Amino acid sequence: DSLSLSLSLSCLMGEEIIANDDNSSKTKPSPKLTLLPLVFLIFYEVSGGPFGVEDSVKSGGGPLLALLGFLIFPLIWSIPEALVTAELATSFPENGGYVVWISSAFGPFWGFQEGFWKWFSGVMDNALYPVLFLDYLKHSFPVLNHAAARVPALLVLTFSLTYLNYRGLHIVGFSAVLLAVFSLCPFVVMALLAVPRISPKRWLFVDFKKVNWRGYFNTMFWNLNYWDKASTLAGEVESPGKTFPKALFGAVLLVMGSYLIPLMAGTGALSESASGEWSDGYFAEVGMLIGGVWLKGWIQAAAAMSNLGLFEAEMSSDAFQLLGMSEMGMLPAFFAQRSKYGTPTISILCSATGVIFLSWMSFQEIIEFLNFLYALGMLLEFAAFVKLRIKKPDLNRPYRVPLNTFGTLMLCLPPSLLLILVMVLATVKTFFVSGVIIVVGFCLHPFLKLVKEKRWARFIPEETRPVLEVPSESQLDEEHGDESSASLLP
Repeated sequence: DSLSLSLSLSCLMGEEIIANDDNSSKTKPSPKLTLLPLVFLIFYEVSGGPFGVEDSVKSGGGPLLALLGFLIFPLIWSIPEALVTAELATSFPENGGYVVWISSAFGPFWGFQEGFWKWFSGVMDNALYPVLFLDYLKHSFPVLNHAAARVPALLVLTFSLTYLNYRGLHIVGFSAVLLAVFSLCPFVVMALLAVPRISPKRWLFVDFKKVNWRGYFNTMFWNLNYWDKASTLAGEVESPGKTFPKALFGAVLLVMGSYLIPLMAGTGALSESASGEWSDGYFAEVGMLIGGVWLKGWIQAAAAMSNLGLFEAEMSSDAFQLLGMSEMGMLPAFFAQRSKYGTPTISILCSATGVIFLSWMSFQEIIEFLNFLYALGMLLEFAAFVKLRIKKPDLNRPYRVPLNTFGTLMLCLPPSLLLILVMVLATVKTFFVSGVIIVVGFCLHPFLKLVKEKRWARFIPEETRPVLEVPSESQLDEEHGDESSASLLP
C-alpha cells in the first residue's frame, strides 16, 4: 500500500515512473515551465505574430476600423479573459484548466462538455497551421500546389511537429521563444524603414460601403482569443500562483504590439487605395514595397516559422487537456500515460490524428466552426467565474481580480455580449455542424460512464486523482489544527 501511494503521488507530481526488471523503480522529474517560455507559449496560443490580421483592413473597409479594433477589442475581450484565466488557473493549478473550473462550478457533466468543445475547436484551429506553412512555401516551391507532393509534405510536417511535442514541454517552450524572436524581427525592421513614409491621416481612412461585418468580427475574434488555453498546462508550470499572472500580462502587451506596430507601419506608409488588397499573406507584399525583395523573403520565412510555433503551442494545450481530463476520471486512464519525457503520449497522438482528418477543410470554414464552439465554451467559463465567487468565496485564490462579485459580473458582460454577437453572425452550416458536435458531446459523457461501470476500460481511481482546488487557509486550520501540520501538506 505504501509503495502504491508513493507511485501515485509521483505520478501526480509530474514525475515519470520507469520500471526495471528487478521490480524497483526510479523517478525522473519533468522540467517545469518558467516565466519566459510561458509568456511565449501564451503568445503563440493567441497570436504568433501579425500573420492573419491583414483581413481586418479589407473587411473593415480601410485602416481605421482595423486599428481601432486592435485597440478596443483587447480592452473588452482580451484583458477580461486574461484576468479570469489568471484567477482561476492559480486557484486550480492542475492540468485540465477550464475543465476543472467548470466541473467545480457546475459539475462533471458540464466540465466534460467544456473539455470536448474546447478540445475540438483547438484541434480544428491546429489543422490550419501545417496547411498555412505549405501555402507560404509554395511561392518558392510550386510543386507543393500538386496533391502528389502536398499530401506527403503535410503528413511529414504534422508527424515531425508532433514528435517535437512528444520530446518535452520545456523544449516546446524554448522553441516558442526562438521562433517568436525570428518571426517578429522583420516587422521591427519594416516599422523602422516605414517611419519616413508614414502619413498619419491614412490611418483615418474607412469606406463603410466595403465593410464586411461578419468577416471583420470573425477576424478580430480569431486573432484575440485562446487566452485560457495555457491553463491546461497549469500542472506543468513552476510556481503557477506567481508565474501565470505575470506571463499573461506580458503576453497581452506582446500580442497588442505585434498587431498594432506592423499595421500602423503598413497602412501608414502605403496609399489608401491599397486597402482592398489586404488579405492573408499581404504583409509580404508590404515588406517588398517598403524594404525590397529581401524583406519580403524574410517575412515569408517568418510567417512559415510562426505557423510551426502556433502548432506546437496548440498541440501542447490540447494534449495536456486530455491528460487532465483523464486524471479527473472523465477519460480512460491511457490518456494520462506519460512518455519518458513527461509528455502525454496517447493524448498527443489523438490530437495529431484529429489535425490530419480536419486539414481538408477550407480556411474560412475552420475559422467559423472553431469560433462558434470556442464562444460557447467561453460563455460557460465566464459563468463559472462569477458562480465560484458566489459559491466559494473562501476559495484560495493566489491571484484575485480586484473586484467584488458585482464588479466581476460587469467585467464579464462586454466579452459575453461579443461572444453572442460572433455566434449570431455564424452561417447556417456552422450552426448545423456545431449542433452535431454538441449532440455528440452530450451522448459521449453517459457512454463513458457506462464504459467505466462495465469496466471496459481502466479509469484512474478516485483516491489517486488530483485535488480539484487549493483549500483555503481557514479550511487548513479547521482540518489540521495547527500550522505545523498544515505545513506538511504538499
